[in-house]
Amino acid sequence: MGFMTDFPSKVLQDAVEAIGSLPGVSSRTALRHALHLLRQPAENIHHFAESIDALADKVQYCSECNMISDGPRCGICDDKSRDHSIICVVESVRDVMSIEATGQYHGVYHVLGGIISPMDGIGPADIAVEPLVERLSRAEGPVEVILALSGDVEGETTAFYIYRKIAGLASKVSTPARGLGFGDDLEYADSLTLGRSIANRQEFRPE
Repeated sequence: MGFMTDFPSKVLQDAVEAIGSLPGVSSRTALRHALHLLRQPAENIHHFAESIDALADKVQYCSECNMISDGPRCGICDDKSRDHSIICVVESVRDVMSIEATGQYHGVYHVLGGIISPMDGIGPADIAVEPLVERLSRAEGPVEVILALSGDVEGETTAFYIYRKIAGLASKVSTPARGLGFGDDLEYADSLTLGRSIANRQEFRPE
């Protein structure tokens, strides 16, 4: 028997479709989540919905590094105890969270918001490379840039493009030790491996 397509309520159907639009959530799982929410007190459902609404209405992006923030600048960029002479360039906010979870990196970040992928219609102008160039141009001292991007064709293409843009601005351009795939694999790496990969970084050598 296939999954039901006739819902007893249009409200329930809309909720299931909304939940099912999330990646990796099947129609059956979406229905299970929706029915679970229905069993909760109304205030719990309202809190859930308000939290999701806030993602669209209240989340900001740091003017310095492009990280998700509650204000104009994120807590990492505002932290004077961080080493602002090291900037780790990553594809996404998820990558920042993975590296921070190691507790072993004490520099700052720059979030590109994507990688160059002509097949997906994403070019250099669609990711935050120019803000990185401007950031380095404003730097008052030497700055090392760590290119912590994926090792696939798109990641390597993006790293090479960035290298060409910042070669005269960064005092050093490095890349994490290659025992680890960044990008989609980074969130699954254990903290020890990830921390060592950053600590044992090597000079970036464009092929």
